[in-house]
Amino acid sequence: MTDDQPALPLPSVDRVLAADAARLAAERFGRRAATLSVRARLDELRGPWRAGAPVDVSTDRIAAAALAALEAADVPSQRRVINLTGTVLHTNLGRALLAEEAVAAVVAAMRSPTALEFNVGDGRRGERDDHVRGLLRELTGAEDAVAVNNNAAAVLLTLNSLAEGREAVVSRGELIEIGGAFRMPAIMARAGCRLVEVGTTNRTHLADYAEAIGPDTALLMKVHPSNYRIEGFVKEVSAKALAPLARERGVALVDDLGSGVLVDLSAYGLQRERTVQEAVSDGADLVTFSGDKLLGGPQAGLVVGRAELVKRLAKNHLKRALRLDKLRLAALEATLKLYRDPDRLAARLPTLMLLTRPAQALKAQAARLRDAVARAAGPDYVVEVVDAASQIGSGALPLATIPSGGLGVAAVDPKRSGAALTALAAILRQAPTPIIGRIADDRLVLDLRGLDDEAELDASLAALAQTHAEAAE
Repeated sequence: MTDDQPALPLPSVDRVLAADAARLAAERFGRRAATLSVRARLDELRGPWRAGAPVDVSTDRIAAAALAALEAADVPSQRRVINLTGTVLHTNLGRALLAEEAVAAVVAAMRSPTALEFNVGDGRRGERDDHVRGLLRELTGAEDAVAVNNNAAAVLLTLNSLAEGREAVVSRGELIEIGGAFRMPAIMARAGCRLVEVGTTNRTHLADYAEAIGPDTALLMKVHPSNYRIEGFVKEVSAKALAPLARERGVALVDDLGSGVLVDLSAYGLQRERTVQEAVSDGADLVTFSGDKLLGGPQAGLVVGRAELVKRLAKNHLKRALRLDKLRLAALEATLKLYRDPDRLAARLPTLMLLTRPAQALKAQAARLRDAVARAAGPDYVVEVVDAASQIGSGALPLATIPSGGLGVAAVDPKRSGAALTALAAILRQAPTPIIGRIADDRLVLDLRGLDDEAELDASLAALAQTHAEAAE
């Protein structure tokens, strides 16, 4: 503002608060929040005014801006999004969708006190693992079970309970790193045990394990490779082959399955994965696996196996720090109950339902949505129905892809392809329900395998198309 520039004729805070939009803001968010928002909007006008730009100082405009700012801040940070990435169990998007039975169980547990650690029958204190222990024993054939907050916690608790201050023998080819730079050797160090590597990256023999076992050895461990595969000149020792050696030498055998499945996936047309039941019958003393990946439940880490070893885990002080709350236990119990009826599992468990959708059905759905995507993208893009290859995700079956269908969006001007596709991806994320795809091979791919609500996608696309139309006027 220059010396001869008049002062900005801003209305008072009280005057703005008397406007209709500000009164609505006070009703919805409280008078204090409305007042702070009005003051912030008034402050924002001073900068442009000093720079000589024209500003609108009407009370209605300022009140509307204050209300809009409060509404924007009130949007949940963990928003619902539409997963068109082609990765069904997407770690960054929350992994498994819960079955309706699990959702209902969580809502019921939220609304009232529950018998979380209370035995209604005798009136005494109960154990929270009792809500899922019986189901896990029934479904896996194991003697006992405990539940913690994820599989990394399950491994940590197992190693600390059985091998603190002692040695754990693992094949060098199984010393994996999972998402977020969490490495198996680091977890072992935190658990207080000493890692003994055997074999080489690509080949490990039974004799390698046998030679490594000494007086300080607490356990042998098999680790699922999860997010990678070694192919070619390779050799590994199965848990079934390790079990007799572990029993003979008096050490425990721990089988970490990573994702873990309770059904034969090949029955649903998917690549076969070794089941938890098989790991138990192969002779593992303890088996660890996740609840929120292929199992299709909430985030959880599950340990099943020999009763005397499971009890050691349950008595470990770490167990309290890693335990599940009542909401996830409710969801996990409801999810596990679905496995009692395998004939209807694919229709009731969202993870299996999405993974088993036929590619032709997805391409037909893509054809229905093509025009809506084209309108939302605008004239600078070409939209086509395409074949796609979906992934399960979250480290499960890393090399397996599932034939899928979707839409491929390419830039009309190939010279601007990279920038144009990045810009379009950003526009789709601004939809009322953000739409998340993936950029590959010079196009934005919208893989429909993970789509759980076509009407919601259609509405979000329509909103973007309306924005285009208004901008063109």
